[in-house]
Amino acid sequence: MSHSKYRRAAEIQNAIREILLREWDPLGVGKNPNLADEYDSFIPPIYRILAGARSQEQLVEFLVTAARELAAQQDGQNTNLSKLAQQLLALNVCP
Repeated sequence: MSHSKYRRAAEIQNAIREILLREWDPLGVGKNPNLADEYDSFIPPIYRILAGARSQEQLVEFLVTAARELAAQQDGQNTNLSKLAQQLLALNVCP
C-alpha cells in the first residue's frame, strides 16, 4: 500500500472517530482527549458498511448494538442515530 493510501485510510479513520465522539458518544468521553480512542473498535465495522452496503439502516442497527455492548442507555429509536448515519454515509471512503 502506498503512502498516500495509508494517509487516506488514516483520514477516514479519524473522520469516523470524530463523528462518533462528537455525535454519538454514549459514554460521554468526547471531551476528554485521553479517551479519544474509546470507540476505535467500532471503526472497522462502520467502515465495512460504508464501503459496502452503504445502508443507513445497517449503520443505525450497528450503533444501537454497539451502545448496548457498552452498557450505555441508548434509545434505539433515537432520531439522532439517523442523523449520525447520514453523516457517516457522507464520508468518501472510496479510493
